[in-house]
Amino acid sequence: MTEFNHDIFSDVVSANEMFVKGFQHSELTGTARRGLAIVTCMDSRISPLAVVGMQAGDAKILRNAGARVTDDVLRTLVLASYLLGVNRVLVMPHTDCRMARDDEATIHATIEEQFGVDTRSLEFQTVSDQRMALEIDVNRIRQYPLLQRGVSVAGALYHVESGHLEPLDV
Repeated sequence: MTEFNHDIFSDVVSANEMFVKGFQHSELTGTARRGLAIVTCMDSRISPLAVVGMQAGDAKILRNAGARVTDDVLRTLVLASYLLGVNRVLVMPHTDCRMARDDEATIHATIEEQFGVDTRSLEFQTVSDQRMALEIDVNRIRQYPLLQRGVSVAGALYHVESGHLEPLDV
């Protein structure tokens, strides 16, 4: 087992010490108070709760590269819909996403060229058409047989340049 490297993570530990001093969410439970789950990208320009005007405890946030509906996202939504109060799901990819800029082969080649690592055993799930991918992902959730009945699913594109959330008919 490797020791926690306090030098490398000193900013994180220090920030947490300040966070603890003003912590105000001890009353929250694991339930999504507003019944929402947001599937979005890991992009650090996105603050999912702020985008939809919510606070800690209001929604479940599921993040991955490209905001794709993977098997793990489906697994998590099943748990959230039965055990954690989720009755709505918003799939929210964003503009200027690296997963929509390049295709699989280009991403693999870039990593191999720059870092000498062959990543071809992974599928990064890049998309050439974000709107089409969003439609596929929304429908994948809607048709998933294990999801609790009555869960509403919608899709919207988040514009990182303006903060605008564009609801899409899918």
